[in-house]
Amino acid sequence: QVQLVESGGGLVQPGGSLRLSCAASGFTLDDYAIGWFRQAPGKEREGVSCISSHDDSRYYADSVKGRFTISRDNANATVYLQMNSLKPGDTAVYYCAAALGTPSVWVATIAYDYWGQGTQVTVSS
Repeated sequence: QVQLVESGGGLVQPGGSLRLSCAASGFTLDDYAIGWFRQAPGKEREGVSCISSHDDSRYYADSVKGRFTISRDNANATVYLQMNSLKPGDTAVYYCAAALGTPSVWVATIAYDYWGQGTQVTVSS
């Protein structure tokens, strides 16, 4: 059974850091690109970052470049999103998703086959 489980969310002050984890099971992680998306109340789900299968190319939304870093540990079947210099605008539910191969348009939610349930990130003083 394919499963993606996010963890690591929480409440953090502006300027703080969090590391999100996406634990995968039921499939071979290195055959899949993993994307991180977020959705704030009343807004569309948006792509935050993606790491491709096999060559580990990394992609970031302009709003998080230089602040967020995506990485993968295939041995432990986990993908991470290190988030630094957090801003109130980063507040959202964060989801990880898996796409076989590497999607041609990594921000397109339709390109992903499996989704996690999400973890809440709140940036507030």
